[in-house]
Amino acid sequence: MKSNQHLPDIIKNVGFEFRWSEEKVWALSVPVEAMDIRELTWHFAVPFWRKPGGYYDLSPDEVIANPKQYQEEYERTMRADLQYPLDILFWKGRWVLLDGLHRLLKAYLLKQKTVNVRKIPGSAIALIQVS
Repeated sequence: MKSNQHLPDIIKNVGFEFRWSEEKVWALSVPVEAMDIRELTWHFAVPFWRKPGGYYDLSPDEVIANPKQYQEEYERTMRADLQYPLDILFWKGRWVLLDGLHRLLKAYLLKQKTVNVRKIPGSAIALIQVS
């Protein structure tokens, strides 16, 4: 992060107060289960991605609405491998993605009703956290 850039309030409001390692998340032994995709589509309104030269200023909703304008992100989404489950953690009263936003969006675009998830327990935060 550049020193003059700060996380937007929307990211602070929905995101985690800790940094984590995706590799450490993937290494956890957690069962896979199906979840209704509608429990996670709220993520699409949040600008988790970046426009060229931007910083947390592109939401999946914008990619859905303008796939040609955001062709690179759209193509990355469509290349996502749905054989891997989404990793989620219950945080601030709802399920929040640790890993898998492109997979979630692809499943949505393919009109899937459910997605495979791994519900990472809060007790695992110490195991996945990085400084």
